[in-house]
Amino acid sequence: MTTSTSPSSSSSGPGLAERLAEVRSAITDAAAEAGRDPGLITTVVVTKFHPASLVRELAGLGVTDLGESRHQEAQGKAAELADLGLVWHFVGQLQSKKARQVASYCGVVHSLDRDSVIDALSTIDTVGGVDAFLQLNLTDDPARGGVAESDLDRATERIVAAPGIRLLGVMAVAPAEGEPRAAFARVRAASDRVRAIDPRADALSIGMSGDFREAILEGATHLRIGTAITGNRPTPG
Repeated sequence: MTTSTSPSSSSSGPGLAERLAEVRSAITDAAAEAGRDPGLITTVVVTKFHPASLVRELAGLGVTDLGESRHQEAQGKAAELADLGLVWHFVGQLQSKKARQVASYCGVVHSLDRDSVIDALSTIDTVGGVDAFLQLNLTDDPARGGVAESDLDRATERIVAAPGIRLLGVMAVAPAEGEPRAAFARVRAASDRVRAIDPRADALSIGMSGDFREAILEGATHLRIGTAITGNRPTPG
């Protein structure tokens, strides 16, 4: 007889609650190492390809911030789970033609990297505007998403001038090669440049499942953690 398992549990490993507790404990330890208050670090649990039922389970465990990277999937989950009062974060590359739709259900956009997307969001009439991060590309590959370091100041000034956007700070993904902490130090230096233009934009969206300790040591305020909490992603249908 074959026994199925839910995405949140497995006979061969810890379940969802245990994984979440382990990550929360590791975050607390890293914050203590950095001399920081873990309560000031937001953990965005990325639930790409996972069912809405897993998100409900996460909410029952006290998770309030969820991340998605595909508009159609994110929009459906946000509508289905509207009763939970969750904050949705869009963490994938954003198409300008979908920008206004994403902003209608996402509390935070982490991936501003093109003038067309900035312009699409700039005229949205919401109280306080759309909360967003400017994404920095730490590689030489433009397909990775994010602005080049050489274009950082110009992009920041464009966002600051956009009435419909409230710039929170800088987001980046550490390259697969090299030490993640060195990459995050570059992001922190970029953040200094951004804050010279907009002193309020002091947040750092850095750190994922494999490198969130290093991100916390470099000042991360927002972590985007998927598999370390949710387990392996299901195969998309």
